[in-house]
Amino acid sequence: MTSTDTPENPVSPDLAAAADSPDPAGPDPAVPDGAPVMLALHQTALGGPEVLRLTELPRPTPGIGEILVAVHAAGLNPTDFKHRAMSIFLPPPPLTLGWDVSGTVVETGYGVTLFQPGDEVFGMLPYPYGAGSHAEYVTGPARAFAAKPAGIDHVRAAALPLAALTAWQALVDTADLRAGQRVLIHAAAGGVGHLAVQIAKERGAHVTGTASAPKHDFLRELGADACVDYRSEDFTDTDERYDVVLDALGGETATRSVGLLRPGGILVTLLPGAEDTRAAAEKAQVRAVTLLVEHDQAGMRAIAELVERGRLRAHVSGTFPLAEGARAHVQGETGHTTGKLVITVRS
Repeated sequence: MTSTDTPENPVSPDLAAAADSPDPAGPDPAVPDGAPVMLALHQTALGGPEVLRLTELPRPTPGIGEILVAVHAAGLNPTDFKHRAMSIFLPPPPLTLGWDVSGTVVETGYGVTLFQPGDEVFGMLPYPYGAGSHAEYVTGPARAFAAKPAGIDHVRAAALPLAALTAWQALVDTADLRAGQRVLIHAAAGGVGHLAVQIAKERGAHVTGTASAPKHDFLRELGADACVDYRSEDFTDTDERYDVVLDALGGETATRSVGLLRPGGILVTLLPGAEDTRAAAEKAQVRAVTLLVEHDQAGMRAIAELVERGRLRAHVSGTFPLAEGARAHVQGETGHTTGKLVITVRS
């Protein structure tokens, strides 16, 4: 692991051994003799990080409209932790998680015209059913990818897709955020939040972010105009009113945020279970919607363009080799990561 932050939870020796050793069952019996194989961070049961095993699996083949990508790095997101532990959208294990990917095209399927072998690409596999980037190779629809910005490495590119697309689809596609409007971003130092701050500033908005006090300098460096310490301040104790609220926390935070919206404003929440929030919004005559991110080539190209202009950057607080993916899950589940964690596959 390399990191600018020290992990807050120690890793047990048993977990370390499980993360670093291939699956004791050996190669997948479904792999035909001589067929191409790869290593993947795989699980055959739901549970804690210890269920993740470095496993030899068949290397996928691109189908119609797909590309095969040699993964250089793959981002880690809270949805990975949740799907590892419980059945949400995906079928029961066996499964390989991961939606963020940055790498090199190895092979193209029938009908692909946008990429060719050797191209460097980044993107988000179709969410939720396209998971599988925490592996040496992955296939996905060609139009889920865009050309990787030349000015950043694969680690920083891999940190972007799911979180940046979520922020873009929430603020731009859904809320139609415009210059001069005011936006409140909860969990503003997190994966989605720190990218949302930058996208909102690029749109010309006034940005307030909630985060613990030690992270306020980080938010100001990203362009935030005001910061609220959620540990010591009540974010509703203000005369400020917002055109847009982006909520990555859900529950009571989402519902209480409704009262901070101007007439005609919109709350975009990223978590389900917002019935009380929608009822409060209807009473206040504002909108409350739940966003589920979608793969989106136009959005990826917009993100790449912001990166190339120096207007958007992912903060990577830690990297972990594929074999240490379980440790990455332990670190991520502390809930205190600034920005993103990334799994590295190729140097």
